[in-house]
Amino acid sequence: MSATVSTPSTPPPPSTSAPVHAFDSAPTAKRRDPWQVVRYLAIAAALIFALFPIWFIVAAAVNPSGNLNTTQLVPDGFGLTNYTDLTAARPFWSWYKNTLVIAGIGSIAAVFIGVCAAYAFSRLRFMGRRPGLMTLLLVQMFPSLLTFVALFRIFTELGDVIPQFGLNTSVGLILAYLGGAMGGNVWLLKGYFDTVPKELDEAAKVDGASHARVFFTITMPLITPILVTVGMIQFIGLFNEFLLASVFLKDVDAQTLGVGLNALLTADRNKYFGAFCFGAVLASAPIVLVYLAFQRQLIGGLTAGSVK
Repeated sequence: MSATVSTPSTPPPPSTSAPVHAFDSAPTAKRRDPWQVVRYLAIAAALIFALFPIWFIVAAAVNPSGNLNTTQLVPDGFGLTNYTDLTAARPFWSWYKNTLVIAGIGSIAAVFIGVCAAYAFSRLRFMGRRPGLMTLLLVQMFPSLLTFVALFRIFTELGDVIPQFGLNTSVGLILAYLGGAMGGNVWLLKGYFDTVPKELDEAAKVDGASHARVFFTITMPLITPILVTVGMIQFIGLFNEFLLASVFLKDVDAQTLGVGLNALLTADRNKYFGAFCFGAVLASAPIVLVYLAFQRQLIGGLTAGSVK
């Protein structure tokens, strides 16, 4: 008869975790940032400071009184009296057309000149490459106002030979603008060109592609963001340019928006202030539309080159 021996069971190992209490499972209350209210107040003050001039111009534009003395932040009424005064006193839509043509053609031509020069400085190796870049940077340090007298004499003489390219013509003004198309644009475009791998160019050249084919079919599609960025900068700069346009354009029908609206305000500041504000509101439409249409490419063009 065999005896049964019982083996004592091994006790479970003691738990190393701390005891869980009921109040430990409750969510931890978020700490309030004492500077949060201050930041919100600073943002609100900045918005009010930035939007106040815009609101004042819009209020003056729709105010039927149309003069400076009766302009209020909250207009007494709304009407198109200022628009009627604007179009009756001056050829406003001719100014608008001239400005769009000069800014559009000038910006496209400036981008093309800048991108060709930037491609040469970035991809090609030739004598005088580095001194040329330094010279472009040095020239940009001098204000463009120093060239106005020389430009006036040059285009006065040129107008005697070729009247279409002389003073008081849109073509002559565009040519004067293109004289400064290089410079900062070349440096900005070259920095973006340097981020594009050169192996793409070498592979295309192995297949028999020329520099022009590599430039137009391979490189250009890869640098679209910076092209849009430079184009927008040029368009807005030429659209708002006043000093050189006031020197070149003396005929009322050939003037741009900046020159024409300034002449309107100079004639009678009090009488045409409402018309001036209405013209300023209409003049801001192309720039706002350009920003809204290409804001993504603008941000990409400004940041991609620096990050890469």
